[in-house]
Amino acid sequence: MPSTSSTKAKSGERYTTQHGFSAVRDGLRTKRAARLLPSTDISPNDRKPPWIRARLPAGRKYEAVNSAVHDHNLHTVCEESHCPNLGECWSAGTATLMLLGSVCTRACKFCAVDTGNPKGWVDPEEPAKSAKAVQLMRLKYVVLTSVDRDDLNDGGASHYAACVHAIHDSNPTTVIEALTPDFGGDLQAVETVTSSPIGVFAQNIETVKRLTYPVRDPRAGYEQTLRVLEHAKTNSSVQTKSSLMLGLGETDAEIEQTMQDLLNHGVDFLTLGQYLRPTRNHLPVERWVHPDEFDSYQKLGCELGFKDVAAGPLVRSSYRADRLISHID
Repeated sequence: MPSTSSTKAKSGERYTTQHGFSAVRDGLRTKRAARLLPSTDISPNDRKPPWIRARLPAGRKYEAVNSAVHDHNLHTVCEESHCPNLGECWSAGTATLMLLGSVCTRACKFCAVDTGNPKGWVDPEEPAKSAKAVQLMRLKYVVLTSVDRDDLNDGGASHYAACVHAIHDSNPTTVIEALTPDFGGDLQAVETVTSSPIGVFAQNIETVKRLTYPVRDPRAGYEQTLRVLEHAKTNSSVQTKSSLMLGLGETDAEIEQTMQDLLNHGVDFLTLGQYLRPTRNHLPVERWVHPDEFDSYQKLGCELGFKDVAAGPLVRSSYRADRLISHID
């Protein structure tokens, strides 16, 4: 039986949300993970090296962001995905808002966002609440991301665009980055978002082609992400961006090939970071990438032709995305 509320559910357990549909805490059920993963035990590589150190949440700016997010009942990828940079980013007065709720219809084996079927539920007040939160936080640059919503006809693109328009109308000088799902490859849905007033369109390729499965949900795809990014670039004036997690077993040659594939599809910006295992139900870390290696990948990406590359153990797709402002025409 599902738990009566999300607060009572443990990682890997099913629960009933406040909106009445069923979901799984942290994305993967414990029993299912035991069948699909080599081991659900904590592996030796779960002991983090000394360079994996995140800043603890503190300070006036952190409290201001924290209050704005929770007072307006907003979801942030910072919290939902257990991001290690929450303290640093919120203390700097920035945040990544997660639209369309906190339950994803997919269950990628690297991601700790809850999974389930929202059955068409959306918050009609979310555009106004998002705009108000951005205004209260006085953001110059905001990243809007969302869970996958395969239960919606357009993957949530129209709701996404409505949030963008509301934020832009209330905060016309704020640059908006849309870190979107792949909309199931629906290019019309991509155009719905790119035709809204965004400056950057991002869709994460996540890993190299060979490791796409089992890392990503079967409904996602390496080529599908490339098509979405290319369509966004060729059918609008937005900048495009993607992200890679390292430490899942990829090789240097595969990393370089993925970089080239992204460039061949018009991607402007790239981020690379260390994969961190969120729970024992998720894929184990295969290796810890040293900061010097990240420096080499950053240099390689720039040499190959990206406008900018952010690379480091704690770098994430939306990590201090405001630094892209200087690259936007």
